[in-house]
Amino acid sequence: MRHIAVLDIGKTNAKVLRVDLATGAETRVFKTPNAVIQADPYPHYDVARLWDFLGESLRALAAEGPLDAISITTHGACAALVDDLGDLVLPILDYEVAAPGEDEDYAHLRPPFAQTGSPRLPLGLNLGAQIFWLEKHFPKAFARAAHCLMYPQYWAMRLTGVAVSEATSLGCHTDLWSPWEGRFSPLVSGRWERLFPGLRKAADHAALRDDLAQAWGVPKGLPVHFGLHDSNASLLPYLDEAPCAVVSSGTWMICMALGGRRVALDQRRDVLINVNARGEPTPTARYMGGREFDEMTGGVVVEGANGPVAVPLPSRHPECGPFPGLLQVELPGQSPAERSLAASWYAGLMTAECLGLIGAEGPIHVEGPFGGNRDFAVMLATATGRPVIASGKSAGTGLGAALLAGPVQAARAERAAILPDETLRPVITDWRARVAELWSQT
Repeated sequence: MRHIAVLDIGKTNAKVLRVDLATGAETRVFKTPNAVIQADPYPHYDVARLWDFLGESLRALAAEGPLDAISITTHGACAALVDDLGDLVLPILDYEVAAPGEDEDYAHLRPPFAQTGSPRLPLGLNLGAQIFWLEKHFPKAFARAAHCLMYPQYWAMRLTGVAVSEATSLGCHTDLWSPWEGRFSPLVSGRWERLFPGLRKAADHAALRDDLAQAWGVPKGLPVHFGLHDSNASLLPYLDEAPCAVVSSGTWMICMALGGRRVALDQRRDVLINVNARGEPTPTARYMGGREFDEMTGGVVVEGANGPVAVPLPSRHPECGPFPGLLQVELPGQSPAERSLAASWYAGLMTAECLGLIGAEGPIHVEGPFGGNRDFAVMLATATGRPVIASGKSAGTGLGAALLAGPVQAARAERAAILPDETLRPVITDWRARVAELWSQT
């Protein structure tokens, strides 16, 4: 196995990329927005357009050179209800729809945090809330469903015709999985067991459908790995390096601890248990870091500010993150470069808070877009007192998904550690004091 095509569907963008396992490098990338259709019966993902994008991208990759396998990784909080043929019985609900998280009938039904490691979250971020809401409001269509597939496995079924369940997506704040027991939660076993197909590992695979291989010009029988949740794809290369922390950046900043100290997890502060690709419980904390950064900077990063700058307080999205309920106040009068620096420092400070909540220890590996932001990395190193090892701007999700097909053959290049800068200490002390005062009032 060398040339792996990866379907990588993030909340904001979808990509098809080729990873060369001889080097671990991404050698080709196709990218498109992950659009949400704002139409009846509710806002839903445009999977028809994504399917066309996938086919066109695989056809182009096949024309350029050999492909040895396909792998899949997607964002969480997403599932597909399909019939026996794999066709959707209902559109795939966007997890940012508010109604599922507001249903008090579901609030009384869901298992406790101690059983699932899944806190009560707003919107449709608890996947069980989405399934309950669809069952409640669309009972006839729901009754036609043969399978409830996590999002990576929905795409795997379209590619192979094989329906499976997989633990990293089931264990992603869904209420559907008991991570310490490694099995479905009582919510599934007592209510929806018929909908969930047999459990398989993310690295397991089935053959690409013959008709698709012919249409796209790829090898007949091409293995399709069943795939995994995107944050766990970023985590996969580091499973043998504990103690360490991995920060998977994108729309969400997902902070995961491997082999850290044991701490009491505070479910009020968007702390949860993920399940890694080995099926192991993994303490995790998160906030909408990429979206907040883009909103603060207008999506345009301007370098050149020397600091110090006034760092915003949490949060632009107070429905999630380590400081729920705190609403960020805009900081007027900053230049574009100052806003970029302030947003980078803010992200570093918020990420440090998340890592503290889950007892993370050891070096901090940053994957995804923030891996190329040195101002963020320096602040994170200083606020935690630990080295930060940044990926550059490459996304760790693509490589992690490709590793399901086999190991990287070359030794991994050593990345220089970014160390604390003690001149930032007054900024950190001031920010934490102001946040603590606000948080004490909630």
